[in-house]
Amino acid sequence: MSTFNVPTKNEVSENNKAIFNQLEKGLGFVPNLYASFAQSETALANFLALGNSKTSFSAKEKEVINLAVSQVNECIYCLSAHTAIAKMNGFTEDQILELRTGNASFNSKLDALSKFAKSVSFNSGATNKEVIENFYNAGYNKGSLADAILLIGEITITNYFHKTTEVPVDFPIAQSLELV
Repeated sequence: MSTFNVPTKNEVSENNKAIFNQLEKGLGFVPNLYASFAQSETALANFLALGNSKTSFSAKEKEVINLAVSQVNECIYCLSAHTAIAKMNGFTEDQILELRTGNASFNSKLDALSKFAKSVSFNSGATNKEVIENFYNAGYNKGSLADAILLIGEITITNYFHKTTEVPVDFPIAQSLELV
């Protein structure tokens, strides 16, 4: 397999250079995964448009989904990135590890969301009625379900992209999780 290089700003199109500048301004750097999308003239902008779209979920709820799905897909890049982001959103290390298992004993609403995200991802969308009812009983609705599926798709894109390209992880490496 040939190596999938991470392009520098000087190696991408003018449109992608402008996006790199925005990312550097907002994040302080261009994550390797995003930079690698810039191998395409359109992929980076398209992905960021999806990622920056409006949702009914809070930043914390989005991280619940990101962590549960990235664990199912065993994506070390996304687990590392979203562990860092989850910490910035107020989750503790222990809560993050629990969220990765598809549980949140510390918050019943987030527990239902985590279980839903894990089940949908693990079962390729074919989750069971009990998980869906638990999701609704926790206060989510049909619009939330649609938004959750979109967010699951978004994180699955990055999971798959990293697992295919194996670009270097440029976040502190997430702790290994032993699932029983």
